[in-house]
Amino acid sequence: MKKNIVLFSLFILPIVAYLFFASGVHNFTHLPIVTKSIPDLSEWKTVKGETFSLQDKITILAFPGTKVLYNKGDAFNLNQKIYDKVKDFKDFQLIYIAPIGTEAETEQVKEELSRISDLSKWNYIFATPQEIKEYYATLNLVGQLDENYGTPNVFIIDKELNLRGRKGLNKKGEPEYKEGYNTISAADLHNEMGDDIKIILAEYRLALKKNSADRKK
Repeated sequence: MKKNIVLFSLFILPIVAYLFFASGVHNFTHLPIVTKSIPDLSEWKTVKGETFSLQDKITILAFPGTKVLYNKGDAFNLNQKIYDKVKDFKDFQLIYIAPIGTEAETEQVKEELSRISDLSKWNYIFATPQEIKEYYATLNLVGQLDENYGTPNVFIIDKELNLRGRKGLNKKGEPEYKEGYNTISAADLHNEMGDDIKIILAEYRLALKKNSADRKK
């Protein structure tokens, strides 16, 4: 009996441990695509007339709706739990698509946030409510905009304009689907979105290292 236990410890446990960690690496080195090739948004402008593209950027995309000041706590959560930790990544940006008419409210939120954070990569662009509804529909998501053309959820868009999230089986082998991250919940941002944005950044860091190594060969 003791001999069997020893043999199990020496040979079987290491294999089980390897399979466990190998599956963990697989789950944590790639974030699934939820929606492929969403449209760009370069036709919409900021209050200063600036335009932005999703191409070649890692973007957090948000829809604040018309209740910008009422929901400013969501923006503060996003700023503290996510934005402030990744804003220095070279190809990162945060884009809010806000309804025309909310320009003054968005400026007030930015002014308040700028007292505690560098907002050089935090931007609001403006579109009509109908344009926002039509654009959101192209994301092909389960969650919908509310009556104010907004949602507390924010979304991760990669450099190829794919919306990323959780889709398939998790580490426990259970079905999992997550298309956005709830800014009302500090825990959702800190835990799930924090992990997932790190995965996206790690993907591109690895790609850069591989490209650099390939050029040296």
